[in-house]
Amino acid sequence: MNQPSKQDIVQQLRTRILAMQGINKPGNDHCSIGLGDIEKAFPEGIFPKNAIHEFTSHEPESAAATSGFLSCLLHSLMNRKGFCLWVSSRRMIFPPALKLLGINPECVIFVDLQNDKDVLWVVEEGLRCSALVAVVGELKELTFAQSRRLQLTIEESNVTGFIHRVLPKSENTTACAARWKISPLSGIIEPGLPGIGFPRWRVELAKVKNGRPGTWELGWTPTGFEHFSKTSSKTDNTEGAAQYA
Repeated sequence: MNQPSKQDIVQQLRTRILAMQGINKPGNDHCSIGLGDIEKAFPEGIFPKNAIHEFTSHEPESAAATSGFLSCLLHSLMNRKGFCLWVSSRRMIFPPALKLLGINPECVIFVDLQNDKDVLWVVEEGLRCSALVAVVGELKELTFAQSRRLQLTIEESNVTGFIHRVLPKSENTTACAARWKISPLSGIIEPGLPGIGFPRWRVELAKVKNGRPGTWELGWTPTGFEHFSKTSSKTDNTEGAAQYA
């Protein structure tokens, strides 16, 4: 009887640990969402859908760009079906504009509240609902304990969670699977057409749990994400995991 190699044993242990953390559990949908090389930055090259993703914006311009990028992610996750919950105390999205990104506004449930405490409560309740594809929460601060509670919540529902922290005081440690930073770039101009073109972003994965941080340029057209040259990427998984702590 052949004995498993050390590499096989390590891979099996890594898979079990990720499953225990609620990331890439067996039986989950592992289809690509169109992010190309960015998806390879995650463990086993799979975008973790049953996890919390943290986005941080320190300027209004970055916050607006992040909202646009999040909308495009929702388009890929919803795949023209399903529903999403978007919770905020300072909404920046103009719902009719979602049609330009291929999303039916009536498929997004917007909840506008007075403070971040209420936003966090509604986000947690939304993450319990397996009928939703994703939940977006816009708030300012998120503690480690709060993020851990959200991650534990979705381990049964498998709903994807996005927390957009707008103008946070600091980038404290959280239990989120990844920390994203989105910056606006000049648009994709179609030859012979006026206007500012289609959106383009600098997408940075600042921290990835058990993955590889990096920076890419990504755009959006009616056919989906458009990939440009990669700016940088770290290839050492151990270093990437350490940076997350």
